[in-house]
Amino acid sequence: MASDPSAPVISVRNLTKHFPVKTGLFGRTRQVRAVEDVSFDVRPGETLGLVGESGCGKSTVGRLILRLESPTDGSIAFEGHDFARTRRAEFKAMRRKIQAVFQDPYSSLNPRMTTGQIVAEPLRVYNLAPDSAAARERVATLLNEVGLRPEMAERYPHQLSGGQRQRVGIARALAIEPQFIVCDEAVSALDVSIQGQIVNLLESLQRKHGLSYLFIAHDLAVVRHISTRIVVMYLGRVMESGDRDELCERPLHPYTKLLLDAAPVPDPAVEKARAPRLIQGELPSPLSPPTGCVFHTRCPLASAECRAEIPALREVRPGHNVACIKV
Repeated sequence: MASDPSAPVISVRNLTKHFPVKTGLFGRTRQVRAVEDVSFDVRPGETLGLVGESGCGKSTVGRLILRLESPTDGSIAFEGHDFARTRRAEFKAMRRKIQAVFQDPYSSLNPRMTTGQIVAEPLRVYNLAPDSAAARERVATLLNEVGLRPEMAERYPHQLSGGQRQRVGIARALAIEPQFIVCDEAVSALDVSIQGQIVNLLESLQRKHGLSYLFIAHDLAVVRHISTRIVVMYLGRVMESGDRDELCERPLHPYTKLLLDAAPVPDPAVEKARAPRLIQGELPSPLSPPTGCVFHTRCPLASAECRAEIPALREVRPGHNVACIKV
């Protein structure tokens, strides 16, 4: 655990990631600006929701934190230790504390391994079980913890439902007792009823083990249910961030308001009577993002100033930040 209980588990500062892409007949190299100047903290025991449309860069942020990608600029620190300056041996110990649950519970599991082998693999890699009997016992405990029977250890991924496969992925992530888990669209591929079960499971495990989550999703309703604080991204940039209830009940940025307005209402009669609330216009290409505020091409409040100036993320209310000159 961190020496200072109030210190962030993960601290991201000015994170930027550009991908070189060759385009055109002559293979001209251009930059996809996937993430631009993103900063946030994840505190011990909390869930930070990272939300936005597909292509906004939220999954890239998760991959950068997991070190599956290297940042173009900026820093990522775990318990005060900068990833970029961490030695290999130190990073291996640090890496054990950071795990992931991915979107597709089938492709993220090895189809040639049984459930027991999948969950036990991290135990073998980090030498956390003295023998095979201890490993089997630990696997049985983990499966039970995520709501699966111990005999499921003998089944292969194709013999499990989508929800069961995602529970296996969670058990594997828990195997080496992490402190921080990146949940990258962890429920978006599941049926709505199963989504609720998995979200409730994640919350239960968080309370039991004191876990911190980065919960990445495009569904603001799901993010609102599980998150402590929320960061809203659009085309690689942070538009708004703040406490969950404050942001959802009193949103400041036009994009956040549109996302909330587009979310379905639980009452079927009210939802059916509502006019369509889709965000107008197409998402611009990250190869050539708009000048100024990246949202101005779809914003109902946009003016000439919005096209000329990139708004800084600033604190408008205590703990509530927004990147909009109209606020």
